[in-house]
Amino acid sequence: MSKATTIGGPGAPAVPDEHIDPKKAIAFLAMVFGMFMAILDIQIVSASLAEIQAGLSASSDEISWVQTSYLIAEVIMIPLSGFLGRLVSTRILFSVSAAGFTAASVLCATATNIDQMIVYRAIQGFIGGGMIPSVFAAAFTIFPPSKRSIVSPMIGLVATLAPTIGPTVGGYLSNAFSWHWLFLVNVIPGIIVAIAAWKLIDFDKGDRSLLNKFDWWGLAAMAAFLGSLEYVLEEGPRNDWLQDNAVYYCAIVMVLGGITFFYRAFTAEQPIVDLFAFKNLNFAFGSAFSFVLGIGLYGLTYVYPVYLGQVRGYDALMIGEALFVSGLCMFLTAPVAGFLSSRMDPRIMIMIGFLGFGAGTWTMTHLTADWDFYELLIPQIFRGVSLMLCMVPINNLALGTLPPARLKNASGLFNLMRNLGGAVGLAVINQILTDRGAMHYARLSESVHWGNPEAEDMMASMSKNFASHGLDGSATALAKISGMVHLQASLLSFMDVFYILTILFASLAVFAVMMRKPGAPAGGGGGGH
Repeated sequence: MSKATTIGGPGAPAVPDEHIDPKKAIAFLAMVFGMFMAILDIQIVSASLAEIQAGLSASSDEISWVQTSYLIAEVIMIPLSGFLGRLVSTRILFSVSAAGFTAASVLCATATNIDQMIVYRAIQGFIGGGMIPSVFAAAFTIFPPSKRSIVSPMIGLVATLAPTIGPTVGGYLSNAFSWHWLFLVNVIPGIIVAIAAWKLIDFDKGDRSLLNKFDWWGLAAMAAFLGSLEYVLEEGPRNDWLQDNAVYYCAIVMVLGGITFFYRAFTAEQPIVDLFAFKNLNFAFGSAFSFVLGIGLYGLTYVYPVYLGQVRGYDALMIGEALFVSGLCMFLTAPVAGFLSSRMDPRIMIMIGFLGFGAGTWTMTHLTADWDFYELLIPQIFRGVSLMLCMVPINNLALGTLPPARLKNASGLFNLMRNLGGAVGLAVINQILTDRGAMHYARLSESVHWGNPEAEDMMASMSKNFASHGLDGSATALAKISGMVHLQASLLSFMDVFYILTILFASLAVFAVMMRKPGAPAGGGGGGH
């Protein structure tokens, strides 16, 4: 790889770099496909948890661990992958990750009880996590800046499309075949990706001497910190936060792990994660935007199915079909976002993207219990288009101005921020749905009481109706009215979530304008200074 590829900016001086080696391009495509599988696997399971729960005869508390174990393991691997890439080279890291991920997928399909499944999912998440940042780092290392308008939308599309179509693909597979196919579907593509990566990737060499200074304490602290953080965020809303013993002890581990991790990151000779990338202003801003993008990406991918499942009573396949629009819009917007990224101020693109997000969530604040595919169409289009408009400039902004030596580490941090955004977003959304749902129920039930003529009339007519069908009239009517109040309360809590998200996205659109315009980086130190 010649030197000019490493220096950003549209006016890069070297002409030979404009030629892309076909071998590198094919290797990169294989890597992108590997990343697609790893990200898809988080969400492909989410729509089909009920089927897996029945298949493994697990309790509803245990089944959520099929998701949680994968996320905890992945969140530890993502920042670690930067160090591993420098130690053994991208080729070995990616090939081993792809092969290991494929083997773990086979193990998941053969699981006979929930404990096995949780262990296999953790292995799958940990090994698969190594693929994601490698792709981002490779994109900005092997392609000249003039090709970024093609490469950036590609990785942006994969990182956002995979979680969005996950429920659709998962719902279809478990309906048409069985839940085992959620994992078996990875096997053949996984083998192809592993072989292609081994044969074709050769853009860097490993540096084994790094192992002599390996920061084991830093690794242990990081695993404790990120693992406990993910656990607390995942289980907290369900178990009343610190009232639950496991969450309480994990919170203590998280604080101690966090203090140790940050101390080691700044004092160790060869820290496990290089936090100095945040000194680059654009990278710091890009990571903050990536965090919020995670909330928009994973939070909305979670809220829509919950609404359709709880309120509309949809099954996995119907939910997938209703949410397909977002994925389609992303797919169609990706080339447009790539075209605009080389011709438009990235700050304006990010602003338009976040305003589009806000417009979509604002539309959802007028939700009713009858909303269906057609009512959800406009918010879905807004979400799909806005995600791509944000993702492409944020990628370029955060990673495009860093020197190549920093890229592997920074790429891990950047992806970690998006995942943490998703985890924090889900925890907050769950908490809002629970708390506000209870509050709205209490408020609404104050109006539905004896002494309210409308409530009494409704009760009397419903009792009469049920009694004529041979049921216990008043008891059935009371249960029915309580169900109606519950439904309205949960609808109001969904509206609250969308209100809060609207404010968040709108305020970020303002922040985007306040950023410094990223100039063409000279030598790549701190972009936009």
